Formats: sequence, C-alpha cells, structure tokens
Amino acid sequence: MANYTSIRYTSNDGLALHARDYAAAGAPAADADQVRLPVICIHGLTRNASDFDEFAPIVARQGRRVLALDMRGRGESQRDPNPDNYTPSVYAGDVARFMADQHIPRAVFVGTSMGGLITMTLAAKHIDLIAAAVINDIGPVISEKGLARIAGYAGRTATLDSWAAAAGYVRAINACAFPDNVDADWDKWARRAFAPDAAGRLAPRYDPNIAIALQTGKLRPTSLPLRMAFRKLAQERPVLLVRGTLSDLLEERQAAWMRRAASTMTCVEVPNVGHAPMLTEPVALDAILDFLAQVP
Repeated sequence: MANYTSIRYTSNDGLALHARDYAAAGAPAADADQVRLPVICIHGLTRNASDFDEFAPIVARQGRRVLALDMRGRGESQRDPNPDNYTPSVYAGDVARFMADQHIPRAVFVGTSMGGLITMTLAAKHIDLIAAAVINDIGPVISEKGLARIAGYAGRTATLDSWAAAAGYVRAINACAFPDNVDADWDKWARRAFAPDAAGRLAPRYDPNIAIALQTGKLRPTSLPLRMAFRKLAQERPVLLVRGTLSDLLEERQAAWMRRAASTMTCVEVPNVGHAPMLTEPVALDAILDFLAQVP
C-alpha cells in the first residue's frame, strides 16, 4: 500500500513531471511543511523516486515532509523528446519549478549520485532554496573507473521476461557494490527499477537517452563550475557527505579532495557498501538523522 501522495506538475518547457509526497507524521500533507523544513530527495542517473520508499517514511516520522522527485525521463515523469535536456542544469530548473509550485521557499536536500550533482548545480544559482544538503556518494570530482562502469550498462538494458530475470540483471551489475544483499533485496531493487511495458515485458523505468552524455564522454570526471558550486554549497550551508567504503565512483582520493575543499563538511562512511548507499544502512541513517536534528 502506498505511503505517499503523488504530485503532478509541469516543467518550464512543458513536460509532465511527478513526485512522491510523504507527509510529516501527525500532519496533513497540505500543512506538513509548516512543521519543520521539508526534505527533497533526488535519485541517481538510472533510478527513480521509489529509491526513497523506505528512507522517506523514517524521516517523515521525525516531523518533516519528505518529497522524492522522479526526474524527467524517469519513473512516472515524462520522457524528454530532446535528449540534450538531460543535464544537471535542466534538472535543477525542474527542482526550482517544483519548489515554486509547492510554495516551498527552502528545503533540506538529499541527493544520491546524480541527485547530488543536481543539488550542487542548484546551489550555484539558487543557494537560497537550500537550507542544508546530504550528498550521497558523489562529488565535484569523481572516478573515471566508476564512470566507465556506469557507462557500460546505463541506457543499454534490454527488456526482460520475468521478475527473476530482472533481479538477476540488477544483481549482476550491482553485486560488487552490495556484497551483503540477499535474494529479497535484489527482487525489491528489480521492482523499483523495472515495470511492465505495453507488450507485458519488463522494461527499465527510464529513458535510455538519459545516458547519451555519459556514453559519448560529455560527462567528465570533474569541471571547474561544479567544483565552484560545491565550494559555494559547503561554505554557505551545512553539508553531510555519505560515502560507501567500496565506492568506485567516489573513491577515497576524491573524498579526500572534498574534505580539503570543505573543512566544515561532516562525513560518514558506510562499511561494505559501494555506489551508492541506500541511506537505510544503520550507519548512514543515524548520521543523517543526527544531521537533520541540527537543521530547522
């Protein structure tokens, strides 16, 4: 049974977009953002809002409205006919539009992988929208090794015949990052990542075109604007970095760069997990709840 309410909104360029609204415990959805600052969760490249379906209710029970966005081309949001729009700057514009539509002047952001890049990009132009940020296993400097691994599967997945095949697929590409997962974990992951298509086969819940920039080398391991955006975010707002100790996208070398660039940033490492932690791991969850306790 769904523990959220769907929100439908329209992007500045006319796409139909979707978000999940997990109302703060004890408050109606319409009034939940009056309790404490809401939390906006943004998923990774090939993922969708359902990634936060366990994490979000836990945070909501702390008295915060939690909103998990399906970025354009993912989940229940419309696919963009122009693949050039699948960029952090366009995604950040979608987030700003969502906040305006929902009358949210400020929020705490939780960004996993691509979601963290979107949060940094938003900070560059709209730092006023961000009260604090949890950056999950990503940074303005990332590993070419991890990029290459993601480029090897993103946008290349064929349709599958069964949920068992879908679970096997996500296991094959993610077992290196989640060695402790059991069969039930892979099945849960598959049901978030795939959905039946018109022919009844299971298709990924994202537009394959989202990966073009990665596959063509347009998405680089670092850039000066992104490094500047991260510094601005970390200097002006509280930031918590969550990193999986097995991560091949944010290795220790890149994490060390972030710590040097942002001396006030709080860091937590999730043992025996790679890219990217689910945020329900006890170490990650405890750190995030402690971090949120310090934010209005």
